[in-house]
Amino acid sequence: MKYASIIPLIGGETIAMENVFGKRPEYILTFEGFQANEEHLLHRYNNEVPYLNLSEGHSYTEKVDVINTVCPCAGLSSLSPSAASNNPMNDWMYKAAEYVLGEVKPKVFWGENAPRLASKMGEPVVKRLRKIGEENGYSFSIFKTKSILHGLSQVRDRTFYFFWEGDQVPLFDYVLERPGNIADDIRNVERREDDPMSQILCNEAKPSDNPYYRYVLEVLEGGITHEEFASKLERTTNPMDYIEERTNYKKVAEWMRENGYDNVAKKCDRQYHKLKAGGNIMRKTTEIPKDKIGAFVGHMPTCLTHPDEDRYLTVREALSLMKLPDDFILLNPKRSLNHICQNVPVTTAEHPARMIKKYFDNQLDLIETKFLVQDNKKRSYICENNPLQLDQFMV
Repeated sequence: MKYASIIPLIGGETIAMENVFGKRPEYILTFEGFQANEEHLLHRYNNEVPYLNLSEGHSYTEKVDVINTVCPCAGLSSLSPSAASNNPMNDWMYKAAEYVLGEVKPKVFWGENAPRLASKMGEPVVKRLRKIGEENGYSFSIFKTKSILHGLSQVRDRTFYFFWEGDQVPLFDYVLERPGNIADDIRNVERREDDPMSQILCNEAKPSDNPYYRYVLEVLEGGITHEEFASKLERTTNPMDYIEERTNYKKVAEWMRENGYDNVAKKCDRQYHKLKAGGNIMRKTTEIPKDKIGAFVGHMPTCLTHPDEDRYLTVREALSLMKLPDDFILLNPKRSLNHICQNVPVTTAEHPARMIKKYFDNQLDLIETKFLVQDNKKRSYICENNPLQLDQFMV
C-alpha cells in the first residue's frame, strides 16, 4: 500500500501513517504559505521525499492508496474568536479535497480538523465536503474522539474526517487506552547532551520567579520549593487558581507592592474588582503538571513546568507530549515552537491509520451509506439513514 500527504504541517499524522504502514510517504503536496510548518517534516526525511507546491502550478497525480492531511483548523477552532462555517481558513479543506479526489483519486483521503467540524457550526462545512466527495464517487465519515482515550495525558477533543471510494463506510474499532500521567510523561524524557532539542528551553525564566507563583510558595505555603509544591499536588494547577481557592487578589496586591511588583499589583487590583463584580479573568500563566492537562496549545509550551526541576520544558519534552519521535528536530525552535501545537499527536492519529490498514485488509464491517458519524467517546455511531439521530450526533 502506498500513501502520500497534502498539507501535513509539522507531520504528526504523516508520521502516524509511517509507523502503521512501515514506510515513508511517496510524496508530499502543499500550497503556498505552509512551507515553514512543513520544513521540519522534510528535514526528517532528509528532503528525499518529493515535495511539490501546487500553488506554483505543479501537478502530481501518481497513484497512491491513501492521502492524509492536517488542513488548518482555525476556521472552526474554539480558540479562534473568528471561528465560523464561512471562515476562509476552512477553504483549505475544500481545496485539498477537490484536488485529491478529482486528480489523484486515492481509495481513501482523510484528515483531522477542529472538534466543531462535528457540530452545528461545522454542519455547512460537512455538507460542502460531502458534496465534493459525492461528485467524485466517495462516501464521507467522521470519527469523534479524545486524545485522553488514546493513552495521552491531554484532555482534548479530536475530529477526523474520511472520504471512502464507493458507497460504503467502514466501522472503526473503538479505542480506550489508559492515559498517561503528565508529570511522569515529562520525567520519562531523557535529557541527552547530544540532543540539541534537550538543550533548549521553551522558556528560559525560572517558574518560581513568577510573582504569582512566588506568592504561593512563600506566603500560602510558608516558603517551600517548586519540587516540594509539585509533589503535594493532586492535580495540575496554576498559581492563580491556587490563589483564588485560598485568598483574594486584594491581599495579593498588598504583597506585590511590598515586594516591588507594582505593575503586577495593579493587575491584582483589577482582577479583584472584576471577579467581585462577577466577571472573569485570564489565567494564562505557569502550569505545574500532575495528572493531566488540557490542550497543549497557546501558552502551554512556554508555561508548563517540569514536575521536579524549577524550570520550564525543554523543546524535546514539548515534542514528546505530542508523541513526535525521539529524534525529531524542530528547526529554529524559538521561532517555530507553536508549530508543535498545530499538530495531531502521533499516537492519536495512529488509531485511524490502523483502521485504514484494516479496511484494506478487509477486517472491518462495512455500512452501505454515503455519510456516517462514529463517536469513540460514546462508543456508538449513526448514519444518514436516520437523520433525526444523526442531527443529535452533530453537537
